[in-house]
Amino acid sequence: MSRREARTIALRSLFAMDFTPDTTAVETVAAMAEEEDIQDTNKKDLAYAQLLVEGTREHLAAIDEELNGLSQEWTVDRMAVIDRNLLRMAVYEMYYAETPVPAPVVINEVVELSKGYGSDDSPAFINGLLGALVKKHGA
Repeated sequence: MSRREARTIALRSLFAMDFTPDTTAVETVAAMAEEEDIQDTNKKDLAYAQLLVEGTREHLAAIDEELNGLSQEWTVDRMAVIDRNLLRMAVYEMYYAETPVPAPVVINEVVELSKGYGSDDSPAFINGLLGALVKKHGA
């Protein structure tokens, strides 16, 4: 498994947890990893997926407040579920993670994920909001 696969599992887990909020990150990440049928499951990367889910959920209120302040037209509640969770995960990795990931790396990764999981407009929407966030707070 790679970091990209870990992010994919984290995205799918966050998406699922939007609809079943009583499940734990451990349960959901394990289910998503099994569903993805990852043959070469690296415990380190699976742990990273779990860390992304737990960290994003732990800082959800602050992350959503940050995202709501970026666009007057798009509150978190109005965003597509995939876009919202990609943005949440990105904000967590850039600003709340114990070891923050550089903004260009995170933005590239979530934009690439949005191409496979989001709508045709998702990459530009996500890139624009994360670009505004970096401009506001720095990388």
